[in-house]
Amino acid sequence: MAISRRNLYPFLLVSILVGYLWIGINLFRTSQKGFSTCIFKNITNLPCPSCGSTRSIIAFLNGEFAESLYWNPIGILLILLLIIVPLWLCVDILYKKDSLFRFYLNVELVLEKPKYAAVGITLIIVNWIWNIYKGL
Repeated sequence: MAISRRNLYPFLLVSILVGYLWIGINLFRTSQKGFSTCIFKNITNLPCPSCGSTRSIIAFLNGEFAESLYWNPIGILLILLLIIVPLWLCVDILYKKDSLFRFYLNVELVLEKPKYAAVGITLIIVNWIWNIYKGL
């Protein structure tokens, strides 16, 4: 069952705010070797598919684009979401539209199709293998 617009917009708003807070904390945090906030990594000693995303975002914000891709390509996607989604939310709210919600529903329909879901799952697995190979 799809999420309603009434639930999606507050969820996105809170998620974006938490994302900005997390980035802000990590921009000014000193490096702590051996420290990981990833529960999966702390339990299994293996990086998860999204490990390195925060470092990727920080590298991108510092203008180190190749390093950003090295840490985790998912970081680039997260940066785009952190920029586009709040703007889109504001436009929808100001103009009393639901274009972001309709876009979400369309993306959900596409990702439910096995061929697209398989591509997405494959990309995540490849990224996970890359993270393990790098020894994140």
